[in-house]
Amino acid sequence: MAIDESLDFKPVNIALLTISDSRSAAEDTSGDILAGRIEASGHRLAAREISKDDKNEIAAHLHRWIDDENVDAVITTGGTGLTGRDVTPEALDRVKDKDIPGFGEYFRYISIESIGTSTIQSRACAVLARGTYIFALPGSNGAVKDGWDKILAYQLDSRHRPCNFVDIMPRLRER
Repeated sequence: MAIDESLDFKPVNIALLTISDSRSAAEDTSGDILAGRIEASGHRLAAREISKDDKNEIAAHLHRWIDDENVDAVITTGGTGLTGRDVTPEALDRVKDKDIPGFGEYFRYISIESIGTSTIQSRACAVLARGTYIFALPGSNGAVKDGWDKILAYQLDSRHRPCNFVDIMPRLRER
C-alpha cells in the first residue's frame, strides 16, 4: 500500500459511535483507541457517542450524522457479533443505499492473523448512505486496531494509491 507523499493530505470528518449495553464513556477503550488514531492521522473527530444495542437507536444516530454536512464518515464499534443483542449490521441495513462488501471481506481476511478461524463470527461491514461512509467494526480493542491500522488509515488517506475512499467523496451523491 503506497502513500504518495507528494500529494496533499485531505482531512476527513469522522463520527464515532460505540454500540454497547454495558459500556460508559469511562470504559470505552475501543472508542478511545479509534478516537486517538483518527486524530493522530490528521482527521477530525466530528462527534463521539455511545448507543445501546438497539436497531432504532443506532439508526437514529446514523441518520443524524448522515444528514450532517460536517460528517463525511461514521465508524461504529460493537454489535457485529452473532448474539441476539448484536444488531449493528441490521441497523446499517435501515440507512444504507449501497453495501461495500469488500470491507467486511478484507476485515475478516486480516483478522485471521490475530484470531484465526474465530474471524467467521464477525459481521464487520460497511455501507454508503446518502453520500456518507459507515464502517462497522467489532468492539474489541484488537478489532478496532486491525480495522483502522490495516484498512481505514489507508482508505481514508487521500494520498493512498492507487485509489482511496476520499478521492471519490465528491461523486458519492451522483445520480
